[in-house]
Amino acid sequence: MDKLNIICVDDQREVLSAVLKDLSALNEFFHVEDCESADEALELMDELDAEGEYIALVISDHVMPGKTGVELLTEISQDARFIKTKKVLLTGQATHQDTISAINRARIESYFEKPWKADTLLLTARSLITEYIFDMGLDYQPWMDILDNSVVFRRLS
Repeated sequence: MDKLNIICVDDQREVLSAVLKDLSALNEFFHVEDCESADEALELMDELDAEGEYIALVISDHVMPGKTGVELLTEISQDARFIKTKKVLLTGQATHQDTISAINRARIESYFEKPWKADTLLLTARSLITEYIFDMGLDYQPWMDILDNSVVFRRLS
């Protein structure tokens, strides 16, 4: 089975812990990694890619020291290795212009304001990972127990 990774990025440990807790239902099926900065996330992505692993989803806060979440997600969207990686911006402090940049430049698939609803974040993650598996042409069957069935049925019809 291919190794699929989810990377969660936030400079605040308590927020990162909450995201990891909300996504814990995915731990049995995917590697859920956490990073406290954009640079740490990019370094991890390079390592995982070099090992032949896939990065299905990146969930990032926006306001962080160094690179912002929009800058991180934009960089990811412009890297040919990660062109199909799904991206989510999770923030409480993005301006209207930041949000427009996230959509236009980073091509995010979803945007959540803090505080978010845990079940909605999990459902969105499942749906985006399912889309990623089909976009990459991977065999979806090993993950059938966790995938978003509505996406599977739509993609197969």
